[in-house]
Amino acid sequence: MKCFVAAVTAAASCALAAPAPAQDSAASGAPLTLDQAVVAAGGAAPAADAATAALAAAQAARDVAALRPNPQFQAQVENIAGSGAYAGLRSAETTVGVSIPIELGGKRGARVAAADAALARTRLHRAIADADIRQQVTALFVEAAAATRRAAIAGDQARIAGDAARAAQARVQAGRASPLEQQRAEVVRLDAEAQVERSRRLAQTAAQNLSRRIGRDATVLDPRWLDTVPPATAGPPLPAAVEGTLALAAADADLAVADAGVRLARSQRVPDLAISPALRRLSQTGDTAAVISLSLPIPVFDTGRRAVAQATAERTRVEAQRRATRLDVEQAIADAQAEADNAAVTARTASGPALAAAQEAARIARIGYREGKFAQLELLDAERTLADTRLAAIDALAAYRLARARLERLTAPAPALQGN
Repeated sequence: MKCFVAAVTAAASCALAAPAPAQDSAASGAPLTLDQAVVAAGGAAPAADAATAALAAAQAARDVAALRPNPQFQAQVENIAGSGAYAGLRSAETTVGVSIPIELGGKRGARVAAADAALARTRLHRAIADADIRQQVTALFVEAAAATRRAAIAGDQARIAGDAARAAQARVQAGRASPLEQQRAEVVRLDAEAQVERSRRLAQTAAQNLSRRIGRDATVLDPRWLDTVPPATAGPPLPAAVEGTLALAAADADLAVADAGVRLARSQRVPDLAISPALRRLSQTGDTAAVISLSLPIPVFDTGRRAVAQATAERTRVEAQRRATRLDVEQAIADAQAEADNAAVTARTASGPALAAAQEAARIARIGYREGKFAQLELLDAERTLADTRLAAIDALAAYRLARARLERLTAPAPALQGN
């Protein structure tokens, strides 16, 4: 036991960073990259189709808002179905004309401004949908890549367990060990083979989930993407900027819509004028005459003040919500940045010195067991430590990638929205 502990200590002290295990090379086909998966998902995601349809609807609403009100056809027949000279249609006076509404108070401009604000918000939501799709696809990509690596590790551990079982059988046949060692090694081998089946099934399910989301085969993934971890930096990282991010831009867009709503409500307080030019035919003389009428609503009951108060209160609510959103975004970015940095540290350690030390300790234990210097329990403990370290390295790399995806989603820049 002392020899084994000394070997592990020596291995840990002089271990160098070891390369991560390669993916199973049995799969054929060009490896799928994350960017390719995101592009493929954008064309197959229902959320993208919904966002595109919403954008088309907002553009149509803007076009509708720019239209002027339609004129109205008017027809009036007077002095009919009476008595005496007014019986029947003999004295009928027919008036035909149109009523042309004239919007006052800047209603059309306010309506167009409100539609422009809503259109800008919808365009922003389209960019948000793209960012959400990228984060979702990244999470599925991470899970599929990590599951594939776990399956490969399980296969390696099953092979090692098989070698250990054969070594135990040889020791028992040579009379250097008790049959208990062979039985114990056989149990470890069977457990390792069962783990292979479970890991492969999980890897297959993860690949199917990714394929279903992106609409193409995702069996073979980029083998180097999961291992990319930035080097350690000196000092704390600079805080990420909140201004210009999608999360804050959405709150700004809501505030712009609320501002446009206040302007629209104020414009509605000014009554609209209607001019109605018409022609009147006098049946008794057969002459025609022009008739011009003006109509203007009298704001007695509905003066529009309550609508303005409602829009102003809504604007106050949205402004307060924007301030709360800014605080939430700042906190979420700080948390995600700290989580990504911590995950990077764990990933660098787990996939570097710790993994190299565990690999060297397991190698020494296998040699020592075959030569009779180490007991079987020491070998099993070294193999278990190696397997746990390899899985911990995969989990740490996956956690780093997921944390980076959340941070990139929170800090995604808002697109430059073009006006109409």
